[in-house]
Amino acid sequence: MGKKIFSGVQPTGNLHLGNYIGAIKNFVDLQNQKGNECVYCVVDLHAITTKQDPKILKNNIRETTAAFLASGIDPKKSIIFNQSLVAAHSEGSWILGCIARMGWLNRMTQFKEKAGKDKEKASVGLYIYPVLMTADILLYDSTHVPVGEDQKQHLELARDIAQKFNLDFDSPDFLRAPEPLIQKNFSRIMSLKDGTNKMSKSDPSDLSRINLTDNKDQIVNKIKKAKTDNDPLPDDNKNLSKRPEVENLLGIYSSLSDQSLKNSINEFSGKNFSQFKEKLTEIVVEKISPISIEINKLLKDIDYIDTVLKEGGKRADLIASKKVLEMKKLIGF
Repeated sequence: MGKKIFSGVQPTGNLHLGNYIGAIKNFVDLQNQKGNECVYCVVDLHAITTKQDPKILKNNIRETTAAFLASGIDPKKSIIFNQSLVAAHSEGSWILGCIARMGWLNRMTQFKEKAGKDKEKASVGLYIYPVLMTADILLYDSTHVPVGEDQKQHLELARDIAQKFNLDFDSPDFLRAPEPLIQKNFSRIMSLKDGTNKMSKSDPSDLSRINLTDNKDQIVNKIKKAKTDNDPLPDDNKNLSKRPEVENLLGIYSSLSDQSLKNSINEFSGKNFSQFKEKLTEIVVEKISPISIEINKLLKDIDYIDTVLKEGGKRADLIASKKVLEMKKLIGF
């Protein structure tokens, strides 16, 4: 039996290789598995938990959608939409916010990390963000949610809220408690300049990441300059954790080649870094260049992107608004 998948990506713009390997590549694989129903959302409501420039936000929503499409997410097979098009997300979030408990939200470590020392100045939206994420997931009767380790706690909260709603309104199994889909391998791609830090668009050095909009020459240059170390390539993975840059580059190669880390180590054992980087460049160019070309092409056709989102929004709304209507009946509205 197929899975019902929901996942969302924040429209931060400038998506990179880490986003592709850690999430989008997996979205495409899930979409193409027989029987799966996939809903992929550009979570623009989540984005405004921190201050946004309206023009940049609008562009980022389109760029994230273009990256979805260019990577192989098919609007005929999956629902692609941006969250703000479907009012049921906000309405469902309010209802579920009345079910959630302060103590549960106080335990969310991501708020503490993002709010920093002065949490009094953080927005209320940032604090209740996990409740909106819960609504996103539960309104589609999702059975599985692809999440990174950093979002696993939020999914546990979604399960708790679902169970409490069902109990409070004597409606067993009305809200489905979803299971996490945690990518075991290559879920965290690190910076090309520092293997101990995650690849990030906020890194001031553009050489630290491969953007999904980079052209072939930029990719070649970035891999050429990617940090390694002075030791030869390993012949096993015994001490690989002590060589974060090498582990990261081998991980990128393995993921894009659809092979295990062990096989990649065997392939390059005894070879020098220039030979390995040559092969790594080939595979990154082969996989990312077509995506980059397609993103740039799509961004010249804004009407098409907006149509995809609008059509996806209509399909999403049919499902989500129906669920909210059922919730209202149970509540007594």
